[in-house]
Amino acid sequence: MYERQLDERGRVALPTPFRSTIGEQCYLTFGDDGCVRIMSADVFHDEAQEMIDAVKAGTVSRAKQRAFASSVVVAGIDKQGRILVDPRLRAHAAVELQAPVKVLGALDRIEIWEPARYEDQEAAGLEEL
Repeated sequence: MYERQLDERGRVALPTPFRSTIGEQCYLTFGDDGCVRIMSADVFHDEAQEMIDAVKAGTVSRAKQRAFASSVVVAGIDKQGRILVDPRLRAHAAVELQAPVKVLGALDRIEIWEPARYEDQEAAGLEEL
């Protein structure tokens, strides 16, 4: 886990170890439990196909598929390793401009968290372990 800060334009610098895993562009979406998810193109396309298949099978609603699709933002990574976090995604995760955030790897994705929300989620996860 890394501590970072959103700048005045809503950008956050990704930790160096994460940059090579996501390529030159990545996909940001509403994350579970109130975070922003960052996925590589391959992971995003796999997840999108799983969603499409689940809708066809009737196990996921079209409404959920639409909500997922409408939350997707494609982001490029600049030369300083920063990505722009869209205002809708910032609102979903309750992260403010020029405020601290937690950036962490979650196996198949990267997550951006508002620090207090992350602490609550971490405590719940540790309790389950």
